[in-house]
Order: sequence, then structure tokens, then C-alpha cells
Amino acid sequence: MSVIPTRLRRTGAVLFDLDGTLIDSIELILQSARHAFLGREGPVPTDAEWLTGVGIPLAEMFRRYARDAADADLLITRYREYQIPNHDRLVRAYDGVVDTVRALHQANHPLAIVTSKTESLARRGIDLVGLSPYFDVIVGCDSTERHKPDPAPVLFALERLGSQPAQSVFVGDSIHDMAAGNAAGVTTIAALWGPFSREDLAPSQPTHYLERIAELPALLGPRRPRGDRGSS
Repeated sequence: MSVIPTRLRRTGAVLFDLDGTLIDSIELILQSARHAFLGREGPVPTDAEWLTGVGIPLAEMFRRYARDAADADLLITRYREYQIPNHDRLVRAYDGVVDTVRALHQANHPLAIVTSKTESLARRGIDLVGLSPYFDVIVGCDSTERHKPDPAPVLFALERLGSQPAQSVFVGDSIHDMAAGNAAGVTTIAALWGPFSREDLAPSQPTHYLERIAELPALLGPRRPRGDRGSS
């Protein structure tokens, strides 16, 4: 059964993680990693181990297994060899994402993406699934010096939107998203439609859990539609 917590009042900006939250790219991530480590001597992560790094920059993920900086660069190159040509084939929007994001946009919520991908790859993903019209702000791993779970990218997104943490939320699927959002002072919403369970996310202490993205507008509460400025 889905549980919708008490409606959040005066919610302004809505920030989203990308992979595992808006787009289902998990199989692409896993297959790209398998390709990168194929035939490799030394430590090779299992799929489950690799997924624990979803939400942090790729370079940081590979440093966990690389012998040195040159080895990490080689692994990233091999990862990209698979990721780039197979991206469009293996990426899709989660059910309800496009309709929900459109509804939030129409309700005048400032929207941003905070991702561990580069901004260009993030834009490719949202272009593919039809989300581009709704996001003016994308904060990628190349946008800030510090990255999730540090709060820096969340705070940078809010700065660009002109929004305050106390009236904003961050929706994400990983413990790194929740840690960054909590440290930034926003309300954190754990996305249970991604690759991680409530039990996986509980240690990061999300403010709320949500089982389906279609329930997000009800959680956030009413906003004035675009173009509706009320009576003068």
C-alpha cells in the first residue's frame, strides 16, 4: 500500500535526481560497468556493489577499484565506449514521470535536476524522454567542485532557481541524494520506484518516502497555475 504523508505546505522548488528517479537507466549503468571491467585482473564489483555508487560521480566510483589515476581513466573510457552508443536504446522515463513533471511545471513549481552525470549527458537523457521543456536548471558533476553527498550541488541549484531550502524538496533514489538534501536543509523524498528499497534508504533518514511519482503533486499541495495571478 502506498502511504502519502502529511501534505507539505508552502513548497517551492522541486529538485530531482536523474538516474533511478526520473529515468530508468539502471540496466545501461550495469552493462556499461560490466563492459568496463570485462577481462580485467583485480577487483571487479558485483552489480549490487556497483549500484551502491549510483548518485556519485563516475570518476569517484571507478577510483574505488582502480590501481591508479591512469587505470581509472582507462576504466572510464571503456565505460563510455558502451554507454554512449547504447544510451538511447536502454534509457526510458519511469511510469508517470513525464505527466507528473509537466503537472508540477504547470503548477508553477521551480524545477531543477541535480545529478552526478555531466550536464551534457543529463540533457541527452531528458531530451530523449521528453522532459527538456520543464527544466531550465541542470546541475551536473561538472557544475560544482563538490558533489553529492555534499550539499553543494543542491544549494547551487536552489541559488540558480532563486529558492530557499526551507521551502524546497529534493526527490532522489539513493542514500547520496538524501544525505545531500538533508545537509542542504531541504525536505528529502525517497523515491521507492527506483533500484533501492525503503530498507536500503532508511539509514540516510529521508523526510518522506514515496512509492509512485504520480503521488508527488498531492504531497506537495496546491500551487497557483502558471498565468494565474489572481485578482488585482
